[in-house]
Parts: sequence; C-alpha cells; structure tokens
Amino acid sequence: MLACTRLALLGLVLLCQGIEENSGGDSCDNFTDLNLSHCFLGTSLYVRLLLYTRVNPACGRELHHQRFPSEPLFNLSRPTAFVIHGYRPTGAPPVWIDHLVRLLAEQRDVNVIVVDWNRGAANLNYLTAVAYTREAAHNLTGFIRSMQEEGASLDSMHLIGVSLGAHLAGFVGANLKGKIGRITGLDPAGPLFTSATPDERLDPSDAMFVDVLHTDMDSFGLRGAHGHIDFYANGGADQPGCPKTIFAGKSYFVCDHQRSMFLYLCALNGTCSLTAYPCASYADFLDGRCLQCEAFKPASCPQLGYDVIQWRESLLKLGQTKAFFSTTASHPYTKLNYRVDMVTWNQYLRWGVVYIRLHSGRNVTEARIDHKLLRFEQFTSTRLLAQFDEDLPHVHKISLRINTGNVIGPRYKIRLLRIRLTPLERPQRPLMCRFDIFMEENTEVAFRPLSCDSRL
Repeated sequence: MLACTRLALLGLVLLCQGIEENSGGDSCDNFTDLNLSHCFLGTSLYVRLLLYTRVNPACGRELHHQRFPSEPLFNLSRPTAFVIHGYRPTGAPPVWIDHLVRLLAEQRDVNVIVVDWNRGAANLNYLTAVAYTREAAHNLTGFIRSMQEEGASLDSMHLIGVSLGAHLAGFVGANLKGKIGRITGLDPAGPLFTSATPDERLDPSDAMFVDVLHTDMDSFGLRGAHGHIDFYANGGADQPGCPKTIFAGKSYFVCDHQRSMFLYLCALNGTCSLTAYPCASYADFLDGRCLQCEAFKPASCPQLGYDVIQWRESLLKLGQTKAFFSTTASHPYTKLNYRVDMVTWNQYLRWGVVYIRLHSGRNVTEARIDHKLLRFEQFTSTRLLAQFDEDLPHVHKISLRINTGNVIGPRYKIRLLRIRLTPLERPQRPLMCRFDIFMEENTEVAFRPLSCDSRL
C-alpha cells in the first residue's frame, strides 16, 4: 500500500515538473521517445526490438519479428543479451540504456537487444503497465522461439530485467520452461507483486541461473528472495546518499530503486568491486558472522555483476542464497571490509560501540561499528566487521576508541590482549595485529600495527 501511494505521488510530482523528452533525428533506430501527454492519455502496447553489437554500439537497428534473419549484424551464433526496462511514468527513455548497452558489448562479443515496450509501460496508471507485461512477454517469447528455429541456443541467452522488466523477463523464462541461460533482475518491482505466487513473478525456475539485486524492498522493490542468488545492497532497502524526506522531490521516490542500476553499471564498468557475503540476514552480516566463503568455487565470496555466473555451480548446489554487502553513498560505492578479532581482559563488564581509524600518511578513514551495543568482559573473544569508505593500502597507524556512553563516574580501564585486523577483499595484504593494549573507555588510543607473528 505504501509503495502504491508513493507511485501515485511520484506521478503527480513528475506531472508538475513537466518533464519532456528530446526527439532523435539521426538514421539510427532509437528508443521510443514519448512525453507526459502520451502517459496521461494512455498508450497501448507495442514492442520494438533494437539490436546493438560491437559494430554498432551507439546506433540501434530495429529487428522485425519475422524478417530478422536478413539483418547482417545479427549473428545467431553469438550469445544474446536482452535488456528489458520497467514502468515509464513519463514516457522518457531510460537514462541508463546507452551506458548499459555499451558495457554489455564490452564484456564479450554479444548481440544486445533492447526490448522497447515504452508504448505500454508509459501509462500514468501503473496497473495498466503491469497488465501489459504478460502480453509483452508473449511477444518476446515468440521472437526467441523464432531465433531458436534459426539455430540460436536458449542457454546462450541472458535477460536483464529492471523493476517491472524483471517480472517480464521471468514470464518469458517460464514460457520457455526455464531453459533460458540466465535472468538478471535489478530490483524487481514490488507493487502488486508482494503476494504473488512464483508463477506470477520472477522466481528461480524461470532460467538455468537467476541472479537478483535488491535496493528498495520497503517501497518500489520486492521483498524476499527470488533467484539462485539474491544480492542485498545495504540490507536491500534504504541506500546511503538517498534523500529521506519528500522535500527532495523526484529523487525521494526513485533514488533507492534506481541505485540497483547504478550499482550494476559500476560493477560492469570495473570501477566497483562489490563483494557480497552469503548470510541469513543483514544484521548477522554486520555482526561479522558470515565472512568466509570456502564452500564456494572459486573459493571466494561472490561479486555482483556480469561475472557472478562463475559461482553458478556452487550456488545451484547450495540452493537459494542470500548475499549482503554495504556501499558508500556515491560512486565508486565500494567499501573495504576488515574482520576485527579482539580478546578483552577488563575487570568490569562494559557495553559500547567501537570506532577504528586507519592512517596512511595524511589520509585517514574511519569505521563506526555502532549498529548495536557490543559486550566487553573478562577474557572474551569478540569478532567485528569494520567497513571503511576508503582503501588505504599502507596503514602505518591505527586508532581505536570504545565508546560506552559513560559521562559520569569513573572511567574504567579496558585491556585488549590482542586485536587483529584481516583485510577481507585484499588477501595479499598482511594481517595487522597489536598485543596487550591498555585503554580507557571513551578515550582514543593509537598504535602502530605489527605483524601477527610478532610480540611486543
């Protein structure tokens, strides 16, 4: 209900802003460019298929559903990636289309087909767009079957669906009995799908491999797990850097939902290395309980993006897997994670939060482990996850503070028999240790890290 209300408010915001689109005038076949008048009056479904390859990464060629074999650039022996957009309440072409097409073409020699169903998706009435997804899926299914008759292989096809387009991709996969090679769902749409059965939405049976990214589960995105692997950025709901109040305008409604595409583009571009940690919940991940991936082949934690397919064998054996990661507020989004192991020997039980700073020359980055109060008592081993916004390769000093919130009365001593920092995404770097540290609560102590084989 909340998401549907926000959808209605978003339509009013965009209407007031009067967003209009520019029309293309070159010889390329461009994505259908509509405006608010089309959306207000309503559009009927019409599906166009625009082909891009490494030869024409910036100039689409429209494929006719029956006469496509005559297109010289369309090589059916190559893998094919289908890009399927979602609901378009203004009729505007998605801002990310060109970027995604180019990056997909750079990954490998593929046919990239943009499934342009803007006539149908562009309706102020969201229910109408939802109803058209089945018909658009039937249309695309027919085209893929025609490709198959001409010699194309279903297992070489990859459908990338965004929001409502993720469910459309799922319907296509179901029509083809799950024989499509791969479906990627980027924040599958939540409104009208929250109570849907598996055959009414994207689910793991729709393709041989289904990977899903969640960024807005509390509004426009869909809660739960719907792939062989589901990635949850920052827990899958509120994203850092996105506005928290309606006074931010359009961004308040779409920022969390759009973050799924920006994270995926960043991963494809190679500027982000977004390692995710399989875990039961985001809370367990933040508690440092899920920081090992020995069960996976390759023996490392899966990474968001095109190459997650290399973990397919392990994921299919394990069943549905949830994987969590945290990001920064802006590009390149990557946080550097350290596993922090501490052994305390303080006389009195203390509760608090931990702040760790890494120093490299004049550069400093801080991790705040403050999502809950931590327990520090005599001869207790504690494991923490410290997440830093910057990657400092040469750390010469570490600062540590345990804040108990005690502002009156005596300050108690805390003794650490050992602290060890293990860089999780940089296994080639040495572990950093320090032994027998005395500190006061709420007071920062600084020390030089030592080799974990050393002793003071």
